[in-house]
Amino acid sequence: MLQNKKSELFCILKMAVNPLLLKLNKRLYDLSEPVVMGILNVTPDSFFVGNRFTTDKLILRQAESILNEGAFIMDVGGYSTRPSAEPVSTDDEIRRLSEAIEIILKKFPSVILSVDTYRSSVVRHVVRNYGVAMINDVGGGTLDELMFETIAGLDVAYVLMHMRGTPQSMQSLTQYDEVVSEVLFFLEKRLAQLRLLGINDVIIDPGFGFAKTLEQNYKILQQLSYFKSLGTPILAGLSRKSMLYNLLETDAEHALNATTAANMLALMGGASILRVHDVKEAVETIRIFKQYQT
Repeated sequence: MLQNKKSELFCILKMAVNPLLLKLNKRLYDLSEPVVMGILNVTPDSFFVGNRFTTDKLILRQAESILNEGAFIMDVGGYSTRPSAEPVSTDDEIRRLSEAIEIILKKFPSVILSVDTYRSSVVRHVVRNYGVAMINDVGGGTLDELMFETIAGLDVAYVLMHMRGTPQSMQSLTQYDEVVSEVLFFLEKRLAQLRLLGINDVIIDPGFGFAKTLEQNYKILQQLSYFKSLGTPILAGLSRKSMLYNLLETDAEHALNATTAANMLALMGGASILRVHDVKEAVETIRIFKQYQT
C-alpha cells in the first residue's frame, strides 16, 4: 500500500513538473525535444522489405546505422504485426530477440533498447537477461492479461498502444462512432490501470494502421494534439505505412517522402517520439521542426 502511495505521489509530481520526463534504465530523460526510435526487425516477414534483418552481419550493420544516424532508442522486433501476419511461437520470438540483442549489446553496450512484443513471458526474458529499457506493446495489454503486472514488477518503461483484436483480425474491426474519442477513451482507461499499479513511465501510441481505415488514421493524425491531455509522451508510428502509400497509389518501398511529411504533421500535433525505419530523415525532420518553433 505504501509503495502504491509513493508511486502515485511520484506520478503526480512528475506530471506537475514535466509530463515528458521518462525514466529509462534508472536515468531520467526529458522528451520536451522530440527523439527518434529506430526500428530493427529480426523477422523474415516485416511489411517493409527494407527492414528485414535475419543474419548477424545485417543486424549489426543496421544497428550501427540506426545509432550513427542519431536514434535515441532502438526498437527490436521478433514478431511481425503487419495485417494478416502469420503467428510466431513464443520460443521462436524469444530466440530471434535474444540472438539479435546479444549481437547488438556486444558492440553497443550502452544502447537504449526497446522490444516490440505483446507477450509478458517475452518481456520477462528480455528485461531480466538483457536490461531492455522499454516495452513496446501493440496490444496495449489486451493480448496478454499478465502484461501490466509484469511491467509493474520489472519497473520498465511501457508503450501503451491502441489496437482492436489481433494482428490477424484487426483490419475487420474498424467500426467506430467517433474514432478519436474512442481511441482516447481506451488509452485513458488503460493508462489509469497502469497508474494504479504504480507504473509511471508510460508512452501512449494511438496505433496508426492498427484496426483503423485510411480515413480514420488521418483523422487521428489531424487531432493528435488531443492526446496530450493524457499527460504522457506521444509516440507516432507512421513510417512507410499503408495509410501513406495507399493514398499515393505506391508501395512501402516508395513511401519515404510521405513518411517525412506525416512525421512533420505528427510533431506539430505533439509527438515526442517518431518510430521510423529511416532514422537520418526523421532526425532531419526534427531539426527543421525545432528551428520552425524558435
